[in-house]
Amino acid sequence: MITDVIIMAGGFGERLWPASSPSLPKQFMALNDNISFLQESLKRALALKISGKIVVVTRKDIELECTRQIQSLAERSDDEEAKKLLGETIVLAEPSPKHTAAAIMIGVELINKLKSDEQHVFLVLTSDHVITPVRQFVKDCKIAAKAAENNRFVCFSILPTEPSTGYGYIKAGEDLTGEGTTFNIENFEEKPDEETAEKYLKSGNYFWNSGMFAFNGEMFLSEMKACTPKVSKAFEAVENGKKPLLKQLNGVYVIKSWKEMELTYQNVPSIAVDKAIAEKSKNTATVKATFNWTDVGSWDTFSELCTHPANNKVVEIESSNNFVYSDVPVSLCGVQDLVVVVKNNKVLVMKKGESSLVRQAVKQIEG
Repeated sequence: MITDVIIMAGGFGERLWPASSPSLPKQFMALNDNISFLQESLKRALALKISGKIVVVTRKDIELECTRQIQSLAERSDDEEAKKLLGETIVLAEPSPKHTAAAIMIGVELINKLKSDEQHVFLVLTSDHVITPVRQFVKDCKIAAKAAENNRFVCFSILPTEPSTGYGYIKAGEDLTGEGTTFNIENFEEKPDEETAEKYLKSGNYFWNSGMFAFNGEMFLSEMKACTPKVSKAFEAVENGKKPLLKQLNGVYVIKSWKEMELTYQNVPSIAVDKAIAEKSKNTATVKATFNWTDVGSWDTFSELCTHPANNKVVEIESSNNFVYSDVPVSLCGVQDLVVVVKNNKVLVMKKGESSLVRQAVKQIEG
């Protein structure tokens, strides 16, 4: 079973600009019901009823907001969940962003330092996905845990609904259980062009890589050493060093000091865990997700999912099929198919379907 959860929450928020920003990135935004993406991710972790800890890996400059969000969720939770959030959740602020391999490694090493005498089966989640229903997510995580206990690095694969060029793909191989749930990974594919994505969709054997993982902690460290020794070498300072000192901020545990982590991050290469382990290891598997999954990586996706934009006052005159996300009143006259975002004293007006242009706008406006 899953014992510990690592939630990656260090993004910079470019794709949902201007509502998100480096100081208040996407994971702190809410689709509906005033529950942020990070809080939804925490709720999924709580639904697993884990025996161990939840580690939220983030950036130092948003550490405070992470603790505020956890505290806020605890205040709205029952006693058992509040105890888990305030007593067994740790916000781990990295010294600098070094991609997902380092973020996951430091989470694993933290748990090992605090509870080194136990076997740990980790689940790695992101803080900005929409996943429903939770019961199917829990069911699939239990399946993934079994594969992880058998020393597999487990990915969650998503059945494509369109020939997307924005995701990496997994080619599923042999059925490992005979139950049609867990498969050997035959190959990882980079983000394809449109023609290749069409072929993947028609084949029925290619799946989107969700960016969520499950693994046995010892196996993970061993595979990292074998597959990408430069990362393991950098983490020797942490492995051979002392436990970190913890303190509480807004009732949530954070790292007070950890000199060995600071030293490690001076030397560790910046590399995605997919490149560091998943694409190199011979011990991978994928669980075909039965839950609904959406990576809310654009305003087009956000506008489709957000049914009640907060604080909106919108007047549309001879206008249709527009989405407005704003703290101030907006009037639309004679226009169609627009996304209008007014947040943080900045404005985005975008034709639906053109989300890929937002990053260019951010670079030009923000410098």
